[in-house]
Amino acid sequence: MSDVALRRLDDGFDRWDALLDLILASFAYMNGRIDPPSSALALTAETLKTKAISEIAYIALEGEQLVGCVFCRPEAESLYVGKLAVLPAAQGQGIGKRLLVLAEVAARDLGLKNLRLETRIELIDNHATFAAWGFRKTAENRHAGFDRTTSIEMRKAIA
Repeated sequence: MSDVALRRLDDGFDRWDALLDLILASFAYMNGRIDPPSSALALTAETLKTKAISEIAYIALEGEQLVGCVFCRPEAESLYVGKLAVLPAAQGQGIGKRLLVLAEVAARDLGLKNLRLETRIELIDNHATFAAWGFRKTAENRHAGFDRTTSIEMRKAIA
């Protein structure tokens, strides 16, 4: 991938189906690997549009092609990072890390002390990637109805 531009989603964005396709393509490797299934599978173009209104969202574009996104939700002390997605063909080029830098800036602007995310217990590679990016495991969680750990929480302190 050549030049990748990052920008915050705004009122002028109208490519919700393409954004949904990006997220589903990015999360497809999880299908059959995680239980319960990813909440991404329940998203629609309309729910993404609503999510973008209530949260802070950024996209990554190569030319006109959507190659990445992240949605962030302010909490009491943290900025929750969700739906960090990069097209499989664009992974390994630093797009996800660049999107997280924007999340850090947003957290600082809001006076929040850290970024927080959750990743599924089965996705060991994700744990390692986030750890390499400065996140530390802070909790183990379970989805409703499960008697075992289904996800871990990780946080990154914002300087």
